[in-house]
Amino acid sequence: MSLLTFTPLSIVRLPHPLRSSAGDFLHSSPFPGLLPPEPSPILRFQLLYRAPNVPRRISFAVSGCLPVSASSHLTQDAVATAAVLVGAYGLVFTFDSLTGRNLIQQNSTSTSARYFASLVPMVNCLRLLVHGFSLVNDDGLIKSVTRHGNPEELLRGPLYYVIVLILCALVFWRESPVGVISLSMMCGGDGVADIMGRKFGSVKIPYNPGKSWAGSISMFVFGFLVSVGMLYYFSALGYIQLDWSSTIQRVALVAMVATVVESLPISEAVDDNLSVPLATMIAAYLSFNL
Repeated sequence: MSLLTFTPLSIVRLPHPLRSSAGDFLHSSPFPGLLPPEPSPILRFQLLYRAPNVPRRISFAVSGCLPVSASSHLTQDAVATAAVLVGAYGLVFTFDSLTGRNLIQQNSTSTSARYFASLVPMVNCLRLLVHGFSLVNDDGLIKSVTRHGNPEELLRGPLYYVIVLILCALVFWRESPVGVISLSMMCGGDGVADIMGRKFGSVKIPYNPGKSWAGSISMFVFGFLVSVGMLYYFSALGYIQLDWSSTIQRVALVAMVATVVESLPISEAVDDNLSVPLATMIAAYLSFNL
């Protein structure tokens, strides 16, 4: 129920007497019955008004629990996750099938294998250089990889990322747990830390307002789990032999070192895609070789 107040612009009066001359007619109002020549008292009217019952527009999904926008984003994330899982499983299934038919060897000792494996990140490295220096324009790559839409961003974090991939493939390959843990902490730990920090990072770390406790905890937990999972995978294939009672402790120590380095306020000077894997390599090398 609403109270409406309005003031009429004019008050209807009786018509003026007939004008006696043309001059009176010209100087008179064109609407003699509506507009008075002299001021009139102001009248205010107040009415009670009830607004019609118009249903509100509620953007809920079919389930009635999530807004349409949130539901669409959730669906996109779920589809992307399913696609990655299907692709990863399909790749493993393909190699298992080829190995079962003796088309490829399970334990290839070829020294050239690491160089062939590094070709993919090398191609990506060349691609980032070409587009980072704006020699070729690719809006899709810039929007999907950079944060601010600046092509020069390709020459920092994304470029460091593929350089670390190349380094781990050429130097450590699959016989050393150092490269496996380094990539796991960079991809699994640091990658998830960025996502969780953006969503749930309201409580910041005291010595670095740019980092949150949620991101650092996610960095440690997911980096540790991905590292252990990848080490188990390579161990099951026979590439490396590990004592799991001590491996778990060493991986936890390396994950803690990588988490601390990632939380330091040095990202303006050294990118996380460079500082985290380098610190992980040093910690893992010392941990597994001393």
